[in-house]
Amino acid sequence: MNKIRIAGKIFRAEEILAAQHVGFFAQSPFHQQLLLFLSEWFSAEKTISLQTSGSTGLPKQITVRKEQMVQSARMTCEFFQLKENEKVLLCLPLDYIAGKMMVVRSIVGELDLWPVIPSGHPLVETTSTFDFAAMVPLQVYNTLQSPKEKQRFSQIKRVIIGGGAIDPQLGEALKDFPNDIYSTYGMTETVSHIALQKINGEDASGYYTPLPGVSLDLSEEQTLIIHAPHVADDPLLTNDIAEIRGDGTFRIRGRKDNVINTGGIKVQTEELERVIRPHITGNFAITAVPHPKLGEAIVLLIEAMNNPELLKRKLEQLLPRFHQPLHILMVESVPQTVSAKTDRAATKKLAMKIVPLPDSI
Repeated sequence: MNKIRIAGKIFRAEEILAAQHVGFFAQSPFHQQLLLFLSEWFSAEKTISLQTSGSTGLPKQITVRKEQMVQSARMTCEFFQLKENEKVLLCLPLDYIAGKMMVVRSIVGELDLWPVIPSGHPLVETTSTFDFAAMVPLQVYNTLQSPKEKQRFSQIKRVIIGGGAIDPQLGEALKDFPNDIYSTYGMTETVSHIALQKINGEDASGYYTPLPGVSLDLSEEQTLIIHAPHVADDPLLTNDIAEIRGDGTFRIRGRKDNVINTGGIKVQTEELERVIRPHITGNFAITAVPHPKLGEAIVLLIEAMNNPELLKRKLEQLLPRFHQPLHILMVESVPQTVSAKTDRAATKKLAMKIVPLPDSI
């Protein structure tokens, strides 16, 4: 594992460390970032520092052993039966684990890595076909809006989608694609995914299946505990509220910190969003604000709303009483993170600015 093939050209560790191919990596800041990571990977250091996204708490820097990343890469390569010199698309930023692991998989599996500057349309300029690719949901959604990019996407033999939940509408749009498409579950602390969910084809499932060597438990709060000794030294207690079936497969209901306690009823934000999503056009988010009687009041923020009263009546028919939004508010845009997830903290702040103060409710 002392070399990497990039766009058909072999780069050896000693050449990377001696900066003998600076010209190749000067194509863009992204290529330069790739060179920096490769220099770090091929160095004598046994560990790498990673930035977490907050799956097991507040975002922070953690240190993992390179061997743990190698084990994770082997697990993925074996599951997807990736073969030497198969073409792998790198279209994710290298700031986080997802992009870094695509590079490590290429080294471990002796694959052919094709870097494309990360954007919302990763297939807009490339005419190559790939054997394996990883994308975030927003990239996939954007790709499906263009017939040309959609066709290229369908030609990627295996696709994994991570970094956020797959919207039911996006899942529906992907169900009849001819290639193999999976949703991933994992985090920086597990150096990428530890479970996969097939979202198209005859073997599609609504549940994640843990990869070999991974076992799961639930805490008293029903949050997922991950045991994956080959990639994490200790069990990991997540903030993800989960349901585990007898066969070990599981699904994520939402985040512990996204539970709304309204009138003594606990409402899971993500579950509520899933229920109402087919009945709403455009971007929206569920959040909550303090309420003097209920404790918390459910708020629906929505970017487009033709008839607020009609929507209100529809939700009253669809939802139990304490699951119904007390406030339905139209906003210019629903706050999102850089990875295109709903920014829960910013959404809550926005709602609190708009909703009347508790003493005037």
